[in-house]
Amino acid sequence: MTDPLSAAHAHPHRHPPRPDTDDTLGHYQIMEIAIRELLIEKGIVTPAEIQRAIEAMDARGEALGARIVARAWTDPVFKARLMADGTEAVRDFGVDMGTTRLFVVENTPAVHNMIVCTLCSCYPRMVLGLPPDWYKSRNYRSRAVREPRGVLREFGLSVPDDVEVRVHDSTADMRYLVLPLRPGGTESLSAERLAALVSRDAMIGIAFARNP
Repeated sequence: MTDPLSAAHAHPHRHPPRPDTDDTLGHYQIMEIAIRELLIEKGIVTPAEIQRAIEAMDARGEALGARIVARAWTDPVFKARLMADGTEAVRDFGVDMGTTRLFVVENTPAVHNMIVCTLCSCYPRMVLGLPPDWYKSRNYRSRAVREPRGVLREFGLSVPDDVEVRVHDSTADMRYLVLPLRPGGTESLSAERLAALVSRDAMIGIAFARNP
């Protein structure tokens, strides 16, 4: 049987792997539905309030994360703060992580980082918006930790053998954001132009930042 992750990359154009077709609800999804319905039943929140919160989350996107990365590339003081306490540093951009902690992991010439959530689909939504379907797929969640280099190759990303690949597993109370390696020849670019080089995939770790 053809693996859906491999099949999605059978031609030279890079595409995300297809999500699996298993629609079975996981433990945390069932828990979320139960808690949501209980909160509504108790009158603590209304369906309209939940819908507004979902819409606010949907309005966020990768552009915010790209701006954070661009500032880290150009502002050493901010970068130090971001690496030490991402949760607090992103408040500069109006981001409140709530009870969730944000950890920023930096790519270097010697280390490449990638993010996964092996249990469900924990993702830094406050700075990247909604996760792509492939991130939530069982295929990606299981294989990213077992064979990360193989998964990266299927995304079109070849990490040299002498570069360590580190996989970070998100949890219900921890989120990760990859700080990509800054492309060469970008010293004169503005923060706005630098942000345009940063894709969502680069901040998950399955792509490099774009060259100018």
